[in-house]
Amino acid sequence: MSKIDELQALGVNIEEALDRFMGNGALYEKMLNKLTAAVKDVQVLPCFEKGDNAQALENAHALKGVTGNLSITPLYKGYTEIVDELRAGNPEKARTILDDILPVQEQIIACIEKYR
Repeated sequence: MSKIDELQALGVNIEEALDRFMGNGALYEKMLNKLTAAVKDVQVLPCFEKGDNAQALENAHALKGVTGNLSITPLYKGYTEIVDELRAGNPEKARTILDDILPVQEQIIACIEKYR
């Protein structure tokens, strides 16, 4: 199984991403590799653990943008829901959604790092 196959199996829409990157696979690959650093630098879970919902919203919004640009659909959808729930004043629901997507995020990051 290739990196593309594995990412697609995890819900990443490679075709959509390549359209967004005007067919430039090398650029997409470069940006995918930057995702691992972004996920480590901009975490949402520690914000929830500290009760800092404002920072959780800011970080989730940033990750929503990054994952959306890369067409990492399951994470994009999850971070979109987290942002929506935080804006609606539902941090508990947002935390539940985060808990659901973190294992998927870990799998996607592991796949990207595996093929570096």
